[in-house]
Amino acid sequence: MEILDTSAFIHEYHTDEDIASVPQVHEELEGEHAFRFDAEEGAGMHIHIPSEGTVERITRAAGETGDADELSETDLLLVAAAFELDGTLVTDDYAMQNVAERLNVDVQVIARDGITEQREWQFQCQGCGQIYDEHLDRCRICGTELTRKNPN
Repeated sequence: MEILDTSAFIHEYHTDEDIASVPQVHEELEGEHAFRFDAEEGAGMHIHIPSEGTVERITRAAGETGDADELSETDLLLVAAAFELDGTLVTDDYAMQNVAERLNVDVQVIARDGITEQREWQFQCQGCGQIYDEHLDRCRICGTELTRKNPN
């Protein structure tokens, strides 16, 4: 089963596999893309609502990879749906791909290249340059905001 992200509807992704999505994807779509979601649902697309426990697990994994601030509620629900359904997540979103990789969820990219490596982001203070492994709102040394940094 393939779990479709918003970008799958925008890019008119086609597959012969069974498909699923979450209701929040429909809320992100407009015009003909929203109609495509409706048509797929009418044709048998499974609408899945992941359990709270699974969403919490996905949120923890996103925190571990440093992608938590990059993912919307819809993104978290999609990764959770793919995890629960043992499906393939269809997305171009790098942060979603990174978290999915962390959880051994298969990913199918649509219009962009997929990730080539899993990353655990670091966070760097824009003031003093201090590097942190976890995301904090402000630097513990000087109080300046942190930005996400590729550790490689």
